[in-house]
Amino acid sequence: MIVAAFAPFASGALPAAIALLAAGLLLALDRRGRALGYALAPLAALLPFAAAVAAPGRGGPMWAALAVGLAVALLARDRDDLLHSECALKLVWVMVPALALSWAGLELLTLATGTPVVLEQWAVLDLGLDPPFLWSTALPLSLITGLVLLGAAPFHFWVADVFQGSRPWFAPLAVVALQLAGAGWILWRLGGVEAFAPAASLTGGLLGIAAGTAFVAGAATLLVQRRPERRVGTLASLHGALALAALAAAHGGRASVAPAGAGLAAWGAHLALALTGASTLARFLPVASGAASPGSALLRRHPAAGVVGLFALLSLAGVPGTPGARIWLDVARDLAVAGRSWALLTLAGAWLAAFAVAMQQLREAFGVPVVSPSLERPVPAPARAALWLAGAGLLALGVAWAGAARPS
Repeated sequence: MIVAAFAPFASGALPAAIALLAAGLLLALDRRGRALGYALAPLAALLPFAAAVAAPGRGGPMWAALAVGLAVALLARDRDDLLHSECALKLVWVMVPALALSWAGLELLTLATGTPVVLEQWAVLDLGLDPPFLWSTALPLSLITGLVLLGAAPFHFWVADVFQGSRPWFAPLAVVALQLAGAGWILWRLGGVEAFAPAASLTGGLLGIAAGTAFVAGAATLLVQRRPERRVGTLASLHGALALAALAAAHGGRASVAPAGAGLAAWGAHLALALTGASTLARFLPVASGAASPGSALLRRHPAAGVVGLFALLSLAGVPGTPGARIWLDVARDLAVAGRSWALLTLAGAWLAAFAVAMQQLREAFGVPVVSPSLERPVPAPARAALWLAGAGLLALGVAWAGAARPS
């Protein structure tokens, strides 16, 4: 009965609505002296991002370019905000070349097969009439946009930059929507690839190498990050690596696993809630200095809200007992079934790094006792409400998943 009451959280619609509501609260907090109606105007532009979380994989390949354009337009809206402008330029710098390279790959595949329809391309290639060099070069090129949008290393820098440089109302939903667009791009491009075994084997191997590299580079980056916002962004990029690993397990493995798209809704729902809570919390945490220091004002003045925010951060890192741990475990199980030992080993290393950094962030958040702690920095009520929304959503998500064999 209890599990059934939380069943709506198993899909992406309710978590997306919670993340959008939290973004609205943070947007109202970020008025900076402007009229409330003008300040809340970007909320309408966040609706497509929330829709992408609620119904992942339904936008098609065109959604990737539209999502990038919408994110850049939102960041460039206020020309006086230098950090937003810098983030917009970085997104343009990394996304436009990726889209161009993928477009070139798609055109090469169309040229080689005589059809732009993906399913028909595999049937034509299976006839063996085209030289392998052409399609084996074009196919990896066509996947580059998906790899970049997922934010997995070595393309993880843009995720951390967005979390550090953008306003707290923008980053969570925008990053999740872009990562879902990346996963959707790869799923679309590899639809029906099993009909052409050489392509399935090639892409499975490439995705496995990409996932393993992303885990290693992401873990190494996470261990040296000092700013809480960049730690959250790097953890988000590790979730992009998890999506790559799930895709690698579903293509060209030694054994059959569930289709990678089956868990996309659960992955996006958890990521939206966890990033909302963790990124809001990060704004009130101190930068790691290496020396003992007092804890954050949030944990001293509003410990309950701070603990809820820490729960979101721990879930993002896959700490056992949180909903995020199930995401990590399911991907690890798929890799083991598919025989992707290299990717599984690097995933374990990345999880250990994420766990260690989460524990370090926990210690830094609580700090050390002081005689007269400084409580000068206020913690606004909308920010605390956003933390509670994200934490409650994650808790309900965990209860909903407890009633199922695995997220779907």
